[in-house]
Amino acid sequence: MSVIRAGRHSGDLPGGASAPAPSIGSVMSSPSPDKPVVTRIAPSPTGSMHIGNARSALFNWLYAKHTGGRFLLRIEDTDRERSTEASVQVIFDSLNWLGLHWDGEPVFQFARAPLHRAAVDRLVENGHAYRCYMTPAEADAAKEIARAEGHALRSPWRDREPGQAQEGVPHVIRFRTPNEGETVVVDEVRGTVRFPNKDLEDFVLLRTDGTTIYNLAVTVDDHDMGVTHVIRGEEHLSNAGRQTLLYRALGWDVPVFAHLPLILGNDGAKLSKRHGAQSVGDFRQMGYLPEAVRNYLAKLGWGHGDDEIFTDEQAIAWFDLPDVVKGGARLDFDKLNHINQHYIRQADDSRLAGLVLEVLREREFSLPDDFAARLARAVPLVQDGAKTIPDLADLTVFALRPRPHPLDDKTRGLLTPEIVALLGRLTTTLAEESDWTPPALASRLKLFAQSEGVGMGKFGPALRAILAAGASAPDLASALAALGKSDGIGRVEDALSQVR
Repeated sequence: MSVIRAGRHSGDLPGGASAPAPSIGSVMSSPSPDKPVVTRIAPSPTGSMHIGNARSALFNWLYAKHTGGRFLLRIEDTDRERSTEASVQVIFDSLNWLGLHWDGEPVFQFARAPLHRAAVDRLVENGHAYRCYMTPAEADAAKEIARAEGHALRSPWRDREPGQAQEGVPHVIRFRTPNEGETVVVDEVRGTVRFPNKDLEDFVLLRTDGTTIYNLAVTVDDHDMGVTHVIRGEEHLSNAGRQTLLYRALGWDVPVFAHLPLILGNDGAKLSKRHGAQSVGDFRQMGYLPEAVRNYLAKLGWGHGDDEIFTDEQAIAWFDLPDVVKGGARLDFDKLNHINQHYIRQADDSRLAGLVLEVLREREFSLPDDFAARLARAVPLVQDGAKTIPDLADLTVFALRPRPHPLDDKTRGLLTPEIVALLGRLTTTLAEESDWTPPALASRLKLFAQSEGVGMGKFGPALRAILAAGASAPDLASALAALGKSDGIGRVEDALSQVR
């Protein structure tokens, strides 16, 4: 796997192209019109992929597609203890399952550590950063004093040169935040956001162990990847001020920022475990189709009029950052189920059969030898009633039950001598049917009832109980069609033989 490697200069772009950096202080608030849009998603491989990250990835993907730009992937794997190959694969699998395919090769942040440190050196050289020799205890005390004075931390080493006594002493490197004025971020969602510089501390860039902090690494990586639009969750809004200061100090164009609203539970509280599914894997396991999840996530913070269901092509054509709302978006499983049901109805029968088979195998369901043919018959006849794939699996179970199926007490109670006689005659008339489809079978059942001078309610409950074999089943004609002629008639004959 190729990556943007540590050997490149921090002004290089992916693919080897080099972009001239403007002079210090020459900052563009947004990319030039002739510069293609580049978005990115930058998850940390520390476990499952949260649905909030998935929504951010979707919005980045939509905006890149909408503008004819590029959508990139960066793996922020600087936490070496928690960043595992398995967790990285979870990110790849989650994005691929969602259908959010990135452009080019993924970038791995840890491999770029030398470039991050080079940027810190540059900031020290141009006076925008300095070495701070305060101990953690001294730093905590200084923060308390600064807070009491009404401003954020300003280290005493800000205006002090280290001497001989500091040689070899552990230290951090801090950014020299301006004392006066404010840092302004023009956000595509939030509008103009102002950060008084006195409230922004001289934040650490390089720790005592030589590792760089998040804001520095992200700024360097986004610049080097050519990212023009940083679209992410609102929890990162406070980082935008610090990152803007870093862009300016390094003489780089400031990207367009867009901070998305939080995803909330249906009670309006921040999404947590008590609300149920939180990760992409959870939604997949619960039986939601990726196209349904894409459609629904697009509605969490953005919308197009009253349109609830739309294609990817429509979403790409309609999506724009100014249309993203500021308020938190509530995760509503009823709406998700409605959308998923729509996509199940539209899905290819063979694809659904494959997904149902996965569920049944996970349940260790005993499958008959001809399960493929049975599923192929059953799925098209029951899919309209399913909201999720497990629902659909439940609706196909009746067609997979082996013969003979023992009758339960309730079904036996329905099989009175009169009903047994009626169903015996029904098997004879069903055997004459050459068109084993729901419409033809519905007509045949109706004609049989008329010929017997009874309503369908006379024998229908008993027939349904026999065909269902203790599971859920569709209407009588669809159940017979799903079972096939031989098994459909055979199941009735099996039942009658148990009570005669």
